[in-house]
Amino acid sequence: MFVILVYDVNQKRVAKVLKRCRQYLTWVQNSVLEGEISDVNLKKLKMELQKIINKEEDSVIFYTMRTTNYSSRELIGLQKNEEGNII
Repeated sequence: MFVILVYDVNQKRVAKVLKRCRQYLTWVQNSVLEGEISDVNLKKLKMELQKIINKEEDSVIFYTMRTTNYSSRELIGLQKNEEGNII
């Protein structure tokens, strides 16, 4: 499945959240990641993030699509992370 992940977390936890998310998805912009992920890995990522975030202060939103056939992506301006530069 294809996932867009958006997060808004306390500055103390931003680095931990980003590092964990980049293990599964591609960073595309501040607080935004996207990519193909299996159901199992999505569940794993969600469980790992629940251990990092503070549910009283932070939020993480997952937009999931079974297929990208009916979606498009248009970028205006600077591309923050080139797809070929995955760390």
